[in-house]
This record gives sequence, structure tokens and C-alpha cells, in this order.
Amino acid sequence: MPNNVASPSPTQVKILVPGNHLMVGLLGQRDELLRLVEGSFPVEIHVRGNEITVTGDATEAERVGRLFEEMVLLLEQGHSLDREGVGRSIEMLKADQRPSDVLTTEVLRGRRSVRPKTSGQKRYVDAVRDHTVTFAIGPAGTGKSYLAVALAVQALQAKEIHRIILTRPAVEAGERLGFLPGDILAKVDPYLRPLYDALYDMLEPEVVARLMERGTIEVAPLAFMRGRTLNDSFIILDEAQNTTPEQMKMFLTRLGFGSRIVVTGDVTQIDLPDGRHRSGLLVVRDVLEGIPGLAFVELGSRDVVRHQIVQAIVDAYDRNEQVDARQQRP
Repeated sequence: MPNNVASPSPTQVKILVPGNHLMVGLLGQRDELLRLVEGSFPVEIHVRGNEITVTGDATEAERVGRLFEEMVLLLEQGHSLDREGVGRSIEMLKADQRPSDVLTTEVLRGRRSVRPKTSGQKRYVDAVRDHTVTFAIGPAGTGKSYLAVALAVQALQAKEIHRIILTRPAVEAGERLGFLPGDILAKVDPYLRPLYDALYDMLEPEVVARLMERGTIEVAPLAFMRGRTLNDSFIILDEAQNTTPEQMKMFLTRLGFGSRIVVTGDVTQIDLPDGRHRSGLLVVRDVLEGIPGLAFVELGSRDVVRHQIVQAIVDAYDRNEQVDARQQRP
């Protein structure tokens, strides 16, 4: 019996872009952003004057129409568009998320404006703002430490806290610290350098120096936290995968009144001596799951905001580890 059901006719969605300057930013140099969008969806896109016409399946055409509307909204709010930003916006739209909700969230305004660049980073920022203790776990390049420092600087500027305390375990140094020149701070300085770099990226060097002289910003190895109670502070523990469970407990119990804690780490980069210690970051979720005021945020390769190849590297290592795990099963 012949099939008389006609296939649905293509849907057309039209977007009128207000102003030539927005159209230039929307399409990109030599239409590279337009080609990126068209190559990411099964639709045809035609541009005539200030009107963009999207033709294809109704669902896909409407989704691309929303994407262009979001991109116009970002341009109107002063954002510039590039391939990486549009690529992340495409991923968000495919996950039914609004790029403008993510990319217009301001974490810090000043020497450098800091905003989340992925939906995972937005979830992380919201978690820190809404919880007393937040754990951010994810691979390199997902902005765990950088966003935490930006949130701490913002809280200090808003007078929500009186001090910023940044700390890391210097586990790689082991017992060899005694052979290095200088006092203890000089010896552990290389391990704290990424936190200094983030501070200097957000504040003028003389401002950082003045705040550190006053003790308003303190950068110290984890061992210096023992025996203290930290009130009215924003406390960041970086590289927490290199803490032992005992060190993690010691650190978390330093929390005083009016303070917030952010713990960041990558459980795929544990440098603790094999067989001697378990990572405190691996243990802490099982111990603390369900306690009010705590949040655990998982970041993944989609949240990597370094060079695009870093995302591919993270994914490749994840696939390799999954293969190794399957091969080791009895």
C-alpha cells in the first residue's frame, strides 16, 4: 500500500538584527561565526541585509533562531563573540540552557572582569554564593581556583568578609623542604604561586602587596592552618586532592563564624605517596554527604576554558582510564 503521508515541509525562522554593527559582530570576520553555527546544526542559514533566515526541521530551526537571539543579546550587553564563546553557546543551547544566563553573570568587576564561561562554571559560582562550604572537583583548566579567588576578592570588596586566606598542601616537597634555601614561606612559595598569579590578575600589584602586609590577604601552606579558628574569612584550599583525610578534617574544622570555605581539586592528579595515604578529597564526600550548607560541584571537560586542545586531552585521558579500568576487572 503506498505511503501517502507527506513529509513535513521545512520551517523557516527569521531573525531581524537591529543595526549593522551587531550584524558584523554576529557573523564574525569573513562570516566565520555564521559558518560555525551552520556547521553545528542540520539547517540552512541565509543572510540578507539585517535579516537572518534559518530553514530546516522545526525543532532545529527554532533552536538556531534562539541561538542567534542569545548572541544578539550578548552583543547588546557589550560582550564580544569569538569561535570559542560561540562554540560554548552552541553546547548550552543543545542542552536547553540559555547562554545569556551564564555569560552575563558577573563574578568580579575591576582590573579584569570575571564571569563564568560555561554552565558548569555558573553552577559552581552559584553554589559558592549559596553555601558555607563548597567542594569543586574537576580537571585542569576548568577555572576552579581562578573563580574561587575572584569570588573571594568580590566578597572582600563588598565587605562581606574581612580576610582572604589561600592555602595549598606542599606535598611534592615532602621532607626535602629543609634542604631548600630561605625560611618556610620562601620554601613553599613555588607551590602557592598559582594563587598569587590569580590575585595579581585581578588586583593591581601594589594593592595586593598592601593587603598582604596588613594580613587582609594571607597565602600560607596548609600546615599553618592547624590550631586556628578563622572568623569572617573567605578560605580557599587549592589542590585538595593532595591532602590526607586527617588534613582535610583539620582544615574544615578551622571554619569560624561569618566565614566561607571553597575546596578545589582534581582527583586524577593525586601526588600522595602510593600506598601511604588516601586522598582526603576522595574520602570527604562519603563522610559529609547530606550535611546542610555543603555543596559538591563536578566540573568536566566541557568546562575547560583553556586552549581547545586541552579539552580534547582531558577527554582522551578519561577514555584511556576507562579502558584500563575495564581491562583490570577480573
